Amino acid sequence: EVSVEVNGERVELVSATYHLPTKVTGVQIDCPITQGYNSDSREDSWGLVKAARLRLWPVDSPLLAPGTFRYPVHQRWFATATQMANEPTFVDGGDVPARKDIYYHSGLDIGGAEGMVDVVAATDGLVVSARGDVLKEYKKNTPVKPRYDVVYVVDNRGWYCRYSHFKEIDKQILPGRRIKIGSPIGVLGKEGASGGWTHLHFEIKSRQPSGKWGTQQGYAFLWEAYQQEHHPRILAVARPHHFIFTGETVRHDATKSLSTESRITKYQWQLHDGSTATGPNIEKTYKNAGSYSEIVQVTDAEGEIDYDFSVVQVIDRDRPGILPPTVHAVYSPTFNIHSGDEVVFKVRSFRTSQGGEVWDFGDGSPEVCVQSDGNSLAHNINGYAVTTHRFKNPGHYIVSARHVNEHGLTGIMHLHVHVE
Repeated sequence: EVSVEVNGERVELVSATYHLPTKVTGVQIDCPITQGYNSDSREDSWGLVKAARLRLWPVDSPLLAPGTFRYPVHQRWFATATQMANEPTFVDGGDVPARKDIYYHSGLDIGGAEGMVDVVAATDGLVVSARGDVLKEYKKNTPVKPRYDVVYVVDNRGWYCRYSHFKEIDKQILPGRRIKIGSPIGVLGKEGASGGWTHLHFEIKSRQPSGKWGTQQGYAFLWEAYQQEHHPRILAVARPHHFIFTGETVRHDATKSLSTESRITKYQWQLHDGSTATGPNIEKTYKNAGSYSEIVQVTDAEGEIDYDFSVVQVIDRDRPGILPPTVHAVYSPTFNIHSGDEVVFKVRSFRTSQGGEVWDFGDGSPEVCVQSDGNSLAHNINGYAVTTHRFKNPGHYIVSARHVNEHGLTGIMHLHVHVE
């Protein structure tokens, strides 16, 4: 947290973790990173040498020039799990109490269905690295770290956009090739150091005020680009996730949600134990270990609704070595689903020695049991268990996938499927 005074007005900023720039006395301002993250982190991704880094824009300015940046995946906003902007890794079970250093995820992980989500160029630019090959003049004094599943594109700002974990990289993506914004880069996968969950790791590296290469925090740019491209009327946001011991209390926060046409009038929470609550902020104490996904429904004055999920991983304080499973669930397509269309659902469990997941599609149909590999081999092409489902009627459906591990601990994940 950072306290800043701008033109005589004081404002409190939280460093990244899904926070957007704050408007204050003629400017927009945010704090992408503080030294506090580096004090117990595994690596310094930021090139930060002072106490904090601030970014400023004119108060009514777009964050980036219109038409120069776009959302890099063909998928609904928050269609599944994300790890963004200083959020500790958690989807693949990366949060464990025994680890004293933390991988604060400096990039932007956008989860999705393996082999079913197209990744496109966020900017115009020059491909400087692909499939482990690097242009000669970019091998030194750049942030490029080549790998077989990684593509780097440098844009006109001098920003290096890194795209990682592809199942397939498009054949046109070759070092030395210039590409246009929106052109295909590849298909989303889980190759490389993905931890076994399917996602695009998107990260921007640029020269920082320190003179070092560092991450240019991009969550706000994704937020702006998605709205410009898809024009959503409402977006629910209940992130980041929480990592606690039994007996501790979580403050769930949906205030980052957005309504573009009117104001948000209602926040309704449905919690894992069957209880409910209302309001943009609620508190919940967790007595039992498990991986929970708390549901918030956000409604605006026009009656538009959206959903998001606040993930809470609870570790038994008396048995911290016995960890609850985590679950990654995805679906495809995520746009333009109509009654009777086939939807593909995939799921994989983590932190468990046995598979076995149960789907509830939220439409009154019978539950479906499947079995993933429990992440026994991260790159296993059949690691995710696959099933399909057809929704008979239009509506908003809250779909769940749950897993109970060998210790009787439950992990659950929710998806929001909108059928037109």
